[in-house]
Amino acid sequence: MPEGDTVHRTADRLHRALAGRVVERAELRWPSVPDVDLAGSTTTEVLARGKHLLHRLDSGTTLHSHLRMEGQWRIEHPGPATERGLRRQDLRAAVLTDTWSALGLRLGMLDLVPTAREHDLVGHLGPDVLGPDWDPDRARDALLAHPGTAAEALLDQRVLAGVGTFWASEGLFVERLHPWTPAAALDPDRLDRLLDRLHRLMTAAERTGWQASTGVQRAGEEAYVHARSGRPCRRCGDTVRVAMAGAPPRERTIFSCPTCQGGLAPTDDGRPQRPLGSTPGSRGAYRRRMP
Repeated sequence: MPEGDTVHRTADRLHRALAGRVVERAELRWPSVPDVDLAGSTTTEVLARGKHLLHRLDSGTTLHSHLRMEGQWRIEHPGPATERGLRRQDLRAAVLTDTWSALGLRLGMLDLVPTAREHDLVGHLGPDVLGPDWDPDRARDALLAHPGTAAEALLDQRVLAGVGTFWASEGLFVERLHPWTPAAALDPDRLDRLLDRLHRLMTAAERTGWQASTGVQRAGEEAYVHARSGRPCRRCGDTVRVAMAGAPPRERTIFSCPTCQGGLAPTDDGRPQRPLGSTPGSRGAYRRRMP
């Protein structure tokens, strides 16, 4: 699922393409969205709130979307590229101007609401790690008050908005925090360091477009633990593990190093885990070497 830095970059691209331009045509292919003609309205701004996108129009209406797992907004020139996009079966929304077309593909959520009622959709969110409302003290207090584990609290958008499994896994690893420690038992000073690091790393990712916690922007070297289960820890050489955080159906995947972070997950039986993408019987599946 795209995380806050990706969504903020998407909002910036949409804003630069559409702000101040008149909508010539719009299609909203979503059953619950009211049949409202947006043509003639002007985009005032497009912004992100956590993992949510808010496309505001001068008509007092906001087009709200969420990318969920596979969604994306494409910016295309009018003409053949736009026409091909409009014929796609996975198109969920399209906003066309004389200069640029915004095509929303495989969106996970789509709503059209009065701008004054945006809080109905995003009012539950905690402070946005990349937003003007970022408040690390408020986020730390909310984390400590969370009834779940450290990983669950970081992924709870009501606590802080924008963090997903990549940044949760990487942040907890770098700060040597066990993901399954009760959030209320975490040391406040260590939480402050974690939140400061997340803010700095996600700000850099928003600017560069490259999610990298290691400081290395080369494919396969960006992460310490995320998506590296079954491979050696870059810090200690032990095997990185993967386990679920949270209860069904809202559980999420978390990667960690048991040596660096204080042990296995409660649900981890310690059996060997193959590297992601490997198949049973493949040679070197458990070889302890850097990829």
